[in-house]
Amino acid sequence: MEKLDKSNHTQCTGIIRPVQDALDVLNGKWKLPIIVALLHGYKRFSEISKQVPGITDRMLSKELRDLEMNQLVKRSVYDTFPVTVEYTMTKYGETLNDVIAALHVWGENHRKRIFGDDLLKQPVNKDHLG
Repeated sequence: MEKLDKSNHTQCTGIIRPVQDALDVLNGKWKLPIIVALLHGYKRFSEISKQVPGITDRMLSKELRDLEMNQLVKRSVYDTFPVTVEYTMTKYGETLNDVIAALHVWGENHRKRIFGDDLLKQPVNKDHLG
């Protein structure tokens, strides 16, 4: 492998760093499914939990806090009895629409390339996600 001089290393770091930042925010088994659920409007905790099968309440709570900390999700608490808590994507979080759409297209193309047309129509097997 060719050794990079300082300017090439700086350029490479400048290209990779934003991608790594994005991956750090979206990393994990649950973040994208939660985001996709919330892109369709306000949801209560239990609604998100139903739309993201297999996630525990503890993990959902942690992931929602992480997404809120990164300003992608807004948590709204309403003074009702019992207290109502809803989650929605922020305007900033909605900027992920195009990213998710691009990942969807790339994933379909990759799946078709690797497995062929037949597997595109089969349901997703989430067992491998562990």
